[in-house]
Amino acid sequence: MRTYTRSTRFAIVQIFALILCIAVASAAAIFARASSPSAPPNLPLNATRHAASDLEVGGELAGLPAGSTRYIPLDALLALPLETYTVSDDTNFVANTKISGVPLESLARMFGAASASDLVVAICDDKYRANYPRAYMAAHHPLLVLRVNGEPPSRWPKDPETHRQNMGPYMISHPKFTPSFKVFSHFEEAQIPWGVVRLEFRDEKAVFGAIAPRGPRAADAPVQAGYRIAQQNCFRCHNAGAEGGQKSGRPWLVLAAWASSAPDFFADYVRDPRKRNAHTEMPGNPGYDTPTIAALRDYFATFVSAENP
Repeated sequence: MRTYTRSTRFAIVQIFALILCIAVASAAAIFARASSPSAPPNLPLNATRHAASDLEVGGELAGLPAGSTRYIPLDALLALPLETYTVSDDTNFVANTKISGVPLESLARMFGAASASDLVVAICDDKYRANYPRAYMAAHHPLLVLRVNGEPPSRWPKDPETHRQNMGPYMISHPKFTPSFKVFSHFEEAQIPWGVVRLEFRDEKAVFGAIAPRGPRAADAPVQAGYRIAQQNCFRCHNAGAEGGQKSGRPWLVLAAWASSAPDFFADYVRDPRKRNAHTEMPGNPGYDTPTIAALRDYFATFVSAENP
């Protein structure tokens, strides 16, 4: 029988222990890569659109020059791990509608350039835009909807306003929405656009910097309050240069001029726009009280003072 000295036996034990540690570490690394939700899938990012149902993506995309545009086939999105919820508080649907899709947080991790993409912008076919900062996504977990009650976009319900328009090719909803902040009488609003055709992965400071208040009163509390309201409400349909929605056709400086030179008209238009324009598609804000309107007016007035020092 072969015998070993004490030192030899100790060396053998050390070698086996080292082999075991390496094996455990390798298995853990493999499991982590397989189970990590942020691991980028092998999704096609096509340089051209192949079908009307392709999702257009752009902005700051990982591994591509800033401003690049790519297209993801719907089938590729459906192959991702989907989340399914029954929603009861989304005004685009009747109560208890089942939706399935991919969280915007997951898409931001997959496609956004890590150092520059902390905002997801959903752009609709009518030039409406919904903005999803990182804080909003963490609080509400918005979902890029791919199926409604198990059906593809061609069989989704019609829009809730006219009941004539298709709500595809994409829309965004939430498992459940509870406002996470309030500014005067403005409660945080659910960002639930339909007709979404493009997602942009953007730098939040750069996008919201386009509408940051100007001039010596920029840091005043009412101005900052108006700024926060405008980011979520006005910016969806009104643009400042290349940033913001363009659905209304009235850019930021027009709102600023109204707020500064026609404050009563501005207040009426914000609360009840049809009172001033019977053909407008803008929803009213009848619950906005005097301090809320004053904050918006003070905020927009900083743009006029900056233009005319």
